[in-house]
Amino acid sequence: MENSAQLAKRFRAVILDGKLIANTNYKEQLSTINWRQATRQISTLNTLAALTFHINYYIEGINDFFENGELKIRDKFSFDAPEIISEEIWEALLNRLLTNAETFANHIENLSDEQLNTSFVKEDYGTYRKNIEMMIEHCYYHLGQVS
Repeated sequence: MENSAQLAKRFRAVILDGKLIANTNYKEQLSTINWRQATRQISTLNTLAALTFHINYYIEGINDFFENGELKIRDKFSFDAPEIISEEIWEALLNRLLTNAETFANHIENLSDEQLNTSFVKEDYGTYRKNIEMMIEHCYYHLGQVS
């Protein structure tokens, strides 16, 4: 379980509490943003709210897989963010991201080394380890945009 603990720590770093790689994390970057800033459109770039939804969509979807055994998320829906029209809606989205991130890290920690090396959902998707590492990399990619 040492490998899973290390992966969980790396995942927590990008979302919740790390500074080593990017000198920041999602929680730090987004916790001081209000809903108007989060929804401000600049040219054709994704808003902070859209990026927050996007990252949470995948985390929440994989949490659901860990809990129910079925992967229901689809890439085509990953930017279908609800309209953010108040501080309460923005805060709820941000809190969902942070809560889901901790849940995801806990799921990672519970994987054995053997499970990390088995197929995730189906063989074409690679192993659990590969998918967790891709999630971490995906989060860092978008953290660069958020920053």
